[in-house]
Order: sequence, then C-alpha cells, then structure tokens
Amino acid sequence: MRQISVGLVDDHPLMLEALASLLTRTQKFDIVATGVSARDVVDIGVQIRPQILVVDLNIPGDVFEAIAAVTTRSSSTRIVAFTALVGVESAIRALDSGASGYVLKGCSSQELVEAIACVEAGETYIARKFATRVIAALRDSSLRRKAAEAVNLSMREEQIVRLLLKGKTNKEIALTIRISEKTVKHYMTIIMQKLHVRNRLEAVIAAQKLAETRTIEAHT
Repeated sequence: MRQISVGLVDDHPLMLEALASLLTRTQKFDIVATGVSARDVVDIGVQIRPQILVVDLNIPGDVFEAIAAVTTRSSSTRIVAFTALVGVESAIRALDSGASGYVLKGCSSQELVEAIACVEAGETYIARKFATRVIAALRDSSLRRKAAEAVNLSMREEQIVRLLLKGKTNKEIALTIRISEKTVKHYMTIIMQKLHVRNRLEAVIAAQKLAETRTIEAHT
C-alpha cells in the first residue's frame, strides 16, 4: 500500500509525538520530518517536500507567510492547518495563504485522517463545524468553489436542496422525487447536520451560499 509522506510542525512536543504516533499507526502515512516553527515549515516544505505538511498556526514566526512560501516554491506539497484557532478569520487567512485544509485540534482522529487524504487527493477540506461560514466569508472565488466542494452532499441530498431553494415544502418535495415525507424529513436532518445549521431557514440560507459558488445542477 502506497503511503503518503507527511511532515509535522507543532511547537508542543507532546502534540507532535501524539500526531506522529496516530498517523503512523494507521499505516497510511510516512512521517518524513518534524519541526517547531514557521522557519521549519519552509525548510521542510522546500527541501524535503512531503506530500502533506500538517502545520499548527500558533507557532513561533509568521506561519501564514511560511505557508505562502511553501505553496509558491513547492507545488508538490499541500498544507493542512491543524489548530485550536476556531475563528473564521484564521481559516480564511490560512486558505488565502495557500493551505488546502483547515482542521481543529478538537476533531476526531478519523476527521484528521480524512482531511489529509482529501487534501492529498487535490481537494479542499474545512473543519465541519464552520465550513459554510468560511465559504460565505472567502473573497477569492476559486477558493470559495473549492471550499464549497468540501461540503459533501449526496445526489439525493442535492436534489432535495434544489427543491428547498425553490420554496418547496417537505410534502411537495416528497411528491416531486417520489419518496415518503418521512424520508424527506430524514434527509433534511442530515442536510442540516452537514451544513451545520439549526433549522430550515438557516438551511436555505446556507444552501444559497453554496449555490452561489458551485453548480449542483450536474446531478439533476
């Protein structure tokens, strides 16, 4: 099985050790370098060029400048920001600087592994907790498109979202796509979880933001 080469940069020794141990145990990753500062981010990214560089944003030095330097000088290395910073602005700065992923330190090990795999495959990954808020705040249209793609809806869920945007009720959606109203309610619950919204109105608003940045008609 081909392993993904990974570099880790975090100025907390225990976190660095835990990350290395976690990723190594999966047998999917080969830890090729570790570091503790923004300078190390550049050195590892430019000289060693791992496929993925997992970077804590709260390390000594200008980490955003370091991310930009790596993505400019080493096109083969993609960066996943792994941080305790939960603000949307931090995520936007990281993505604007060139990071392809933004994961929170409070996430599950499964989500971190999924994020690294997605980024290595050329996708953008944003922490599920605030993906739609980040999409709305991003100014760069290409980044918005990539971020929107990180919100993965199934074909059926996208079909329901399109009808939701047309103002259809659950009963009307059920009749249109020939499923039960109970099943529509089940899908609505899943959609709201994926969009991280609390009710139908917020789901419509979040769906509108997604629709502005990507074409979901492809699955019609």
